[in-house]
Amino acid sequence: MIFFLVRELLIENSINTIVHFAAESHVDRSIEGPDQFIETNILGTHTLLKAAREVWLDRGNLEDHLFHHVSTDEVYGSLEASEAAFTEKTPYAPNSPYAASKAAADQLVRAYHKTYGLNVTTSNCSNNYGPFHFPEKLIPLCLLNILQGNPLPIYGDGKQIRDWLYVEDHCRAIELIIDKGNRGSTYNIGGDNSMTNIELVKLLCKIINQKFESNPEMKQFYPNSPCSNKLRAENPFHLC
Repeated sequence: MIFFLVRELLIENSINTIVHFAAESHVDRSIEGPDQFIETNILGTHTLLKAAREVWLDRGNLEDHLFHHVSTDEVYGSLEASEAAFTEKTPYAPNSPYAASKAAADQLVRAYHKTYGLNVTTSNCSNNYGPFHFPEKLIPLCLLNILQGNPLPIYGDGKQIRDWLYVEDHCRAIELIIDKGNRGSTYNIGGDNSMTNIELVKLLCKIINQKFESNPEMKQFYPNSPCSNKLRAENPFHLC
């Protein structure tokens, strides 16, 4: 059982800090099959909290401890162009099973702090991008489709606004919270790079086309025209 494994790891290695990144995080897959998201994001978080409480509080092994929970701005819902950016005081309004599961996990972390005195912090970050990004995510998925000459997946009308944060900046922010954050507090982490999904995809097409224009030899590897007539929405928005 995972609980016993985590408990033993905490004890044997005198671990005093948990940074909880683990999650099922793909919105579309959460709509198709939410069970795994509930199990991983809610029950999985509770397993870690329970193990941390037993080792750090019930056994009194470590007075100086911290459980940092990495969450998402998806818990706040969608943002319209006319609306101000999310803050830590924005009410939760999750719009997908994924977002709801992360919101529930956030509340569990808060409850363990309020009820048991567990030292916790939470960060709600915007969309990350960077090296080794999993290919089901929007940026790497679009880049791969562009290079292969395939249609680009833009859901809805493409006007959903998302902020984008480079993954190393996210890591630096988490480190700062761990070192200096107030216990029991929540911190939003953003990149100040807000744009609609359709704007993002157009930007990717522009960058790729510029790469091809400045490096014609690349075309022997990717014979399809990168962005010619390939930008289209799944439903119902079309741009081609």
